[in-house]
Amino acid sequence: MLPIARTCCRRLPVSATRRLLPPVHRRAYSGDGEDSQPDHAVVFSGIQPTGVPHLGNYLGAMRQWKRLQDMAGHNDKLFFSIVDLHAITVPQDAETLRYRTREMLAALLAIGLDPKLSTLFYQSSVKQHSELMWILSCTASMGYLSRMTQYKSKLLAENKAGDLDEAIASRLKLGLFSYPVLQAADILIHRATHVPVGEDQKQHLEFARECVANFNHTYNTQLLKPPVTMMTPSPRVMSLQDPRQKMSKSSPNEKSRILITSTPQEIQKCIRGAMTDSKNHVTYEPEERPGVANLLELIAQCSPERTTPEDVSDSLRGASLRDLKERCAEVVTAELSGIRERYNELLQRQGGRYMDEIEAEGAEVARRSAEETMRLVRSLVGLASCR
Repeated sequence: MLPIARTCCRRLPVSATRRLLPPVHRRAYSGDGEDSQPDHAVVFSGIQPTGVPHLGNYLGAMRQWKRLQDMAGHNDKLFFSIVDLHAITVPQDAETLRYRTREMLAALLAIGLDPKLSTLFYQSSVKQHSELMWILSCTASMGYLSRMTQYKSKLLAENKAGDLDEAIASRLKLGLFSYPVLQAADILIHRATHVPVGEDQKQHLEFARECVANFNHTYNTQLLKPPVTMMTPSPRVMSLQDPRQKMSKSSPNEKSRILITSTPQEIQKCIRGAMTDSKNHVTYEPEERPGVANLLELIAQCSPERTTPEDVSDSLRGASLRDLKERCAEVVTAELSGIRERYNELLQRQGGRYMDEIEAEGAEVARRSAEETMRLVRSLVGLASCR
């Protein structure tokens, strides 16, 4: 998944919704690559096409995107991409990939992203992302890439022996190793000023800044600008069956996760079966009682009023774990209310043509944005212009 700037809080005061960012943090770009007077923010983020998202995807990224959209000023630009090129670092079945990409677009629309306010598109629909990736690759540092942690963790997850050197020698593909360059290109092609990200993507934003510095130094320019990182205020949502692991669709245990399209009955069943411990009372102790802490975090994140896991725990003093689970199921169900119905309706609207039209319109806007940058980049590098 691609990251986004998360200075936005979980609950925002009304005054904060008047503009996406205060003027001091805004930056616009003139046609020659120099800064003009601060004018607007450009936000970019992406998400992998894993099909219907789970609750962790929603709380960690998608809901933040909706809030950014709600806060955006008239001149601010928001680009949200379904990054299907990133998905093929692991071989995919073609039809499955196409369907999951479409599912993810429907999910983004169902949670409230508005194509009139945010640009939604498939990454592979905008060829300039790949073009800029190649150009950035030519100045990117192999040493820096080799220090990235995600490709190592993915290799180790597939290598039960736990020998990283062996895994690199036998299993590492160039796409998995170099995909941080594509992530940098995703951001820089739209000259994003702000990128919302979770903690596990922070390193990739640092690498994007490295790409900016290398490119600008090589071509004696200030065309590319380092984006501001917006860290998500949402904690990680953990598995309901193994609370020391992140919630993930890769887990074979379907009870470990809640999808944003889960029915109230399915939500209740998953939370009733969530792993806790043998102490039948409620305390917030993330290290000693990770299962209980996970449910308290979910309640805090999904409650209509601003609260913390500690406050939720205090409010449940004297309650049983059954009471905790019932409260959790109630607030999660309320948070996801209506998404399932909107999602199903969107997939069926106009016999599926509506989804195609929305993506085509978003892709055209994204192509125009990307081409503005590539016209300047090609000129600097000495490449032929597109005709």
